[in-house]
Amino acid sequence: MELRQTLVQMTQEKDELQKELLTAAGYIEELERKYLISEQSRLDILKALKECEFDLEAAMMEIQTLKQYIIDLKSRIAVYIPVKGDQIDKRLAEYINNFPDRQKLKIMFMRESDGVYQFGTKRVTVRVDKDKINIRVGGGYLSIDEFLDQYTPIELEKYGRNDPLKRHNERMSVQKVASSMEVVRENSPLRQSPRKSNGSPMKKRAI
Repeated sequence: MELRQTLVQMTQEKDELQKELLTAAGYIEELERKYLISEQSRLDILKALKECEFDLEAAMMEIQTLKQYIIDLKSRIAVYIPVKGDQIDKRLAEYINNFPDRQKLKIMFMRESDGVYQFGTKRVTVRVDKDKINIRVGGGYLSIDEFLDQYTPIELEKYGRNDPLKRHNERMSVQKVASSMEVVRENSPLRQSPRKSNGSPMKKRAI
């Protein structure tokens, strides 16, 4: 009887151990599954980070490109709005708005009618020949570049002469100089009465 009870007890313990072993195996398998999932997640995250780094670098390059584009765009902001339907005025606006050397555009074209403009004090006729702007001067035509080179300094000089503020400043300068010269003349010994050495005025001797 004791032997049988011992065998039964051993069989029960064996079954319990097998159950625990199966449970442990299932637990280990679950851990391995979770580990694989975590490893896959880590690889996915690393891949995403690398892609983000690449995307970030590409984004930075794109931002720099956009910044440069904005700078270029600002330097080419339209300063002349053409009259709708006027092809000459449209071509002139394209030229002015895309002109690289703004120093030459200190005198602007003011449209009067089709092909007729006021440039400073000069009234000119403008035409477009094969997409090139030509300006009539005297009996012939100059290209717009030649015209600007030749007539911008002249018109700037005329503008300076006709500038009321400049004329006022020049008058004030002349008045200051004249006042200073008058003070110098008043204080000059040549304009003072002759005096004796004792300081009294000298009298003329009768002849």
